[in-house]
Amino acid sequence: MSRLAAAFAKGRPALVTFMTVGDPSPDATPAILDALVEGGADVIELGMPFTDPMADGPAIQAANLRALAAGTTTAAILALAAGFRERHPDVPLVLMGYANPMTVRGPEWFAAEAAKAGIDGVICVDIPPEEDDALGPALRAAGIAPIRLATPTTDTARLPAVLAGSLGFLYYVSVAGITGKQQAALGSIEDAVARLKAATDLPVAVGFGVRTPEQASAIAKVSDGVVVGSALVELVARHGRDAAGPVREATKALADAVRTAR
Repeated sequence: MSRLAAAFAKGRPALVTFMTVGDPSPDATPAILDALVEGGADVIELGMPFTDPMADGPAIQAANLRALAAGTTTAAILALAAGFRERHPDVPLVLMGYANPMTVRGPEWFAAEAAKAGIDGVICVDIPPEEDDALGPALRAAGIAPIRLATPTTDTARLPAVLAGSLGFLYYVSVAGITGKQQAALGSIEDAVARLKAATDLPVAVGFGVRTPEQASAIAKVSDGVVVGSALVELVARHGRDAAGPVREATKALADAVRTAR
């Protein structure tokens, strides 16, 4: 978790990038992840491919199917994470995915293996905070941050439950919907971030619908971090095994925009 803390303590907003592991294939993933680092990503979310990614839009749904068709398994994801950690000892890694792959062997197994692979945080989309005991205690015991999601419908009454036991950073989902399809008005994002920061000392990163450097810059002015996923995943869909170069260029443009926003 110290890597996550450092990523949000640089005196500027952090760029958080998402990539589906195993897309287009497990052996092509390392070069794409390296390209995110070379482009300037501060935190990398590793999407764990799943058969029913209910929170994700068409781009990441398709990436999940490609990764699964290429034979990507939980073991392969953890092995790729461990390899990344050897190459990049200081860049935070966050696993993002769904409950079944994280709990099918038991939460203690998953937490222990993730810790061995150098994972810093976990976002589990479909375990609500009220069911924290399904995974949260095992993650915290292994030194891994359970990163929670807040949304436009997270009201004042429910926010304490979302924050209880949350570590690393708070992920504000800026739209009530799936990834990559729409973007909220900046004013509503600014109001929401201010409300969340009044309730927690955790950094607040904003995602869902952020696609361009201009959008990332605007959000970076009012938040602690910006999350970009679908726009980068679409580059992999377009370029396949040759995606590292385009991903590096796109990440650099996003990183420059985020770092010069204030």
